[in-house]
Amino acid sequence: MRRTVTPAIVLAVLGLLVGGLFRYAFDQSDEASVANYARSALEGAVITLIVWATHLYLTTRSGWLRRLPLVVELVVRSVSIAVIVAVAAMALEIILYAHGLEAKWVRETFLKIVGLSLLLSIPITTIYELVRMIGGHTLLNIVLGRYRQPVREERVLLFLDLVGSTSLAEAMGELRVQELLTRFFFDIDDPIVAHGGEVHAYVGDEVIVTWPADTGQPSRRYLDCVFAIEDRLAKRADHYRKEFGVVPAFRAGMHAGPVVIGECGDSRRQIAYFGDTVNVTARLQAHCKEAGRPLLISGELLRLLPPDPDFVIEPLGSTQLRGRAASIDIFAVTRRASS
Repeated sequence: MRRTVTPAIVLAVLGLLVGGLFRYAFDQSDEASVANYARSALEGAVITLIVWATHLYLTTRSGWLRRLPLVVELVVRSVSIAVIVAVAAMALEIILYAHGLEAKWVRETFLKIVGLSLLLSIPITTIYELVRMIGGHTLLNIVLGRYRQPVREERVLLFLDLVGSTSLAEAMGELRVQELLTRFFFDIDDPIVAHGGEVHAYVGDEVIVTWPADTGQPSRRYLDCVFAIEDRLAKRADHYRKEFGVVPAFRAGMHAGPVVIGECGDSRRQIAYFGDTVNVTARLQAHCKEAGRPLLISGELLRLLPPDPDFVIEPLGSTQLRGRAASIDIFAVTRRASS
């Protein structure tokens, strides 16, 4: 919800300002009344929100559009927005000013409104595509230069990978498995975002998710995220069977601790995570297969969780993970069956 509401509020305020500035820049001085400024500001806000709603619809409801080349997708978006803005501008002119469409308005104002809307849609769409490609938090941190120098932060990490991807590739072919992975990553994104997680990276058949560790307030959102992913895949099971002949399953490892975060690269910048916490989480995820459990967490993560009757926490003892000298306490987590 926050992904759509917050931008909508920001864009509505921007639309109010642009609408008022539009009146100031292009209208005659004898029309500079408070009522006209208010109508122009309202018109700017409504048109901006309509553009945002159109953008969301084309992004979330038009799967065919996202399969097109990016340039073609942007052209289709721009044309769609131009048509919708044109219709909205004419409707608002009639509603707000209580008169028909005058030839002077169509000739002098209408085209300016459409042109300005398209001009504003270009940076908005560009920023959205950048966020979609590299992540909102990553983009913001790069812009602000937060991790130009390495920083140590307390983080919760989730390593989650597709079960049996190698055998699936042999049976289905690499291209077909990549299509499955693309769909899998797409479907689990909403549960991740809904529970405050941020996708750090996709590595082969694995996704790495991170949260700032809230050490002062226990939270169950980390585990809720994993089980929400499970529920999402179960809900989409028929679709997967129909399209791929298999329903994807996953194994996941979760750990919490200090992580060194730094900005790496020049021609392509990215935020990289380093440290023992990252290595332990990867080993936990790999240990799921040996332990025969789909979800393993560490004792460090368990300390961040509130007592909750919905979860069954099974201690597996102190375990020395592969490639690591020190052992850690490992726990298997499942949901308690509803009675």
